[in-house]
Amino acid sequence: MSLDYAILGFLNYHPYSGYDLKKVLDVSVRHFWNADQSQIYRTLARLTDAGYVNMEMVEQSQRPDRKVYHITSTGHSALLQWLSGPPPLGSTHSGPMVQVFFMSALSDAEILRQFEGYAHIMRSVLAQYDQVPQQVENVYQDVQSPRERFFWLLTLDSGLRTMRANLEWAEAAIKKMKAGQIPVDKEQK
Repeated sequence: MSLDYAILGFLNYHPYSGYDLKKVLDVSVRHFWNADQSQIYRTLARLTDAGYVNMEMVEQSQRPDRKVYHITSTGHSALLQWLSGPPPLGSTHSGPMVQVFFMSALSDAEILRQFEGYAHIMRSVLAQYDQVPQQVENVYQDVQSPRERFFWLLTLDSGLRTMRANLEWAEAAIKKMKAGQIPVDKEQK
């Protein structure tokens, strides 16, 4: 459902094709919301059917015609209503936490490798997050609003803080494991 409003939010700034929406999503909100091209097109169709967006066919001489989407006044009202409503609660599902929960079935060496892998992934994500301010500049050129930029960067700050906390947790677990603090059950002796 939030993809609907992410798309309405971007169309509120500027009309986009589905292809262009994918590009703008990838350089702006990818650090907290990812969507593939087919999801974007399905969502655009649903938003069009709901009357939240209009599709304009733009003729191109050297390429196939392009579908450009514009937010309608109904879509704009729906976006404002959603923005002023309670925050949507995120999913509490976490594949990595399910792995950790049942990880005692692995050997200590396997568990340590898993956590070192988690830490490596988190460092990689943090490195990607460091690139977001430069990547968002292209989108910012379309909007040119210091107020918008402020809130965009708040989402990045949240992502950075969350990922740093996750990395700190993984590194603390690795430290405990290396210090031999993984308990051994009586039947494992």
